[in-house]
Amino acid sequence: MTSAGHYRALAAQCDAKAKQETDWKVRAEWEHMARSYHRLAEQAERNAQTDVIYETPPPRPAAIPSAQQQQQQQQTQGESQIEPEPENDP
Repeated sequence: MTSAGHYRALAAQCDAKAKQETDWKVRAEWEHMARSYHRLAEQAERNAQTDVIYETPPPRPAAIPSAQQQQQQQQTQGESQIEPEPENDP
């Protein structure tokens, strides 16, 4: 049995329970459940007609984690800000 058929069978069971129910609130709930299963059956039919092919994306180049990048940037900036000390001539 397809999933659409399964949902239709469940909807039929809910419809049957709704017809047997004397309390109008409970009957309304069973009818609501039946409508929900009918919608699921329709969606299952639409899904069965759709061919979806998933292709994995190509691998990306190895990325440096952002924490490492920040450390490298700070080191580079720190090195450029350091001035060489003058040499002492005797």
